[in-house]
Amino acid sequence: MNPNNFSQRYFIIFLSVFWSVNLFAQVSGNLNKNYKKTKKHNLSKRYSNPILPGDFQNTDVIRVGTKYYYISATKELSPGMMIMSSQNLVNWKIIGHAVADITQINPRYNYDIMEGQSRGIWAGAIRYYNKKFYVYFTDPDEGLFVTTAEHPAGPWAPLKILKKGPGWDDPCPLWDDNGKAYLAMTNFADNYKIYLFRLSQDGKVLTDSGKIIHQSEGSEANKLYKINGYYYHFYSEVTKEGRIPFMARAKNIYGPYQERRQLIHKAKAEPNQGGMINTPDGKWYFVTHHGQSYWSGREASLLPVTWIDGWPVWGNAGRDGIGNMVWSGITPDGKTDRLQTSDEFNQKVIAPQWEWYFQPDDKKWSLKERPGFLRMYSSKPLFKTGPDKIPNVLTQRPLRKKHNTVVLKLDIHNMANGQIAGLTLFGKTYAFIGISQNHNKRVFILTILAKLM
Repeated sequence: MNPNNFSQRYFIIFLSVFWSVNLFAQVSGNLNKNYKKTKKHNLSKRYSNPILPGDFQNTDVIRVGTKYYYISATKELSPGMMIMSSQNLVNWKIIGHAVADITQINPRYNYDIMEGQSRGIWAGAIRYYNKKFYVYFTDPDEGLFVTTAEHPAGPWAPLKILKKGPGWDDPCPLWDDNGKAYLAMTNFADNYKIYLFRLSQDGKVLTDSGKIIHQSEGSEANKLYKINGYYYHFYSEVTKEGRIPFMARAKNIYGPYQERRQLIHKAKAEPNQGGMINTPDGKWYFVTHHGQSYWSGREASLLPVTWIDGWPVWGNAGRDGIGNMVWSGITPDGKTDRLQTSDEFNQKVIAPQWEWYFQPDDKKWSLKERPGFLRMYSSKPLFKTGPDKIPNVLTQRPLRKKHNTVVLKLDIHNMANGQIAGLTLFGKTYAFIGISQNHNKRVFILTILAKLM
């Protein structure tokens, strides 16, 4: 058998540890069972960027009380829109997802169709208003969606569509002091015009057709803030330096936004999109993703914010009043959380660090049939070539560190002829390690840097 040929006559079981554009896993077994005892996080008061050296892209961050909440876009993965929490802005743990079933967006994301790779859930915003959490996001082909919950870990309400149609991205709401609500969003299909819409007070209906408040080359990444009587509109645009973040301000939410400032000079991997937050003791920070990705995806960094003459400056302020990237800093006060990776598969539900590649077939996996194991049944590929059309692939984001070790316990006693099981790293190219059974014989196979079709 040619291990690069994922023919329809083979049935596949995969586990994978993760993506720069995508990555996935399917397996029957335990992950990192021998690594229960891991070193504690360094409790030093200094941190290094990136704080999240993995694909925690298209982020937004808010604070509610003393806790911070972070969302990350998930494209075609399900459950969708990852939600994390932290007590110090540096160390994060995954607490859930806002979208349990991404076929709510479009049936094409189901395991039997698997269309729309890298579409799905794009950048969004998380906000807290009137004792309720809101998450807004767009699908670039379907439109603008919202879901709500009383707790960020869920359960989250079924999706509600606010604006149907393609070409929109990067929405962000703002509830004003008088209760009036607004939402900014980019129409990238119409030369990146940024619109400001009126939003119903419950945040679930756009009540007008919107007004253009800004347009520049590639203008997107919208966030809205009201601080000390000013409305601040954050966005990024393409300049001679690259994609650069800006902040504009006005006394009226509709503008005109005639004052604006560049927040940071171009730096390695382009920090340019995220959320601005203040701590309980009054310090300000910006959590940004890096627009240019490594193999691990678009990573996230934490930048201190200094206010100069009413303008936020990221990192170290230069003589020109524009910030410069910093690669380390003092960790804000708060307890240390831990990002989940290892899993014994001994819970009643899949742990939140896992996401399926497209919506899975729930009849093909179980945590109950053999306690302490994830049992996965083989799935037939939808097409003959490449692993990107194999249903029920389970994924986890890899972290770009100096040393990474994955220990996988895989029980292959019940494998049948024509089946493949193993572990894959899946991105623009993929690597695979696993077992293939044919003619009642099992063979170890290894594929490195194969191209996706």
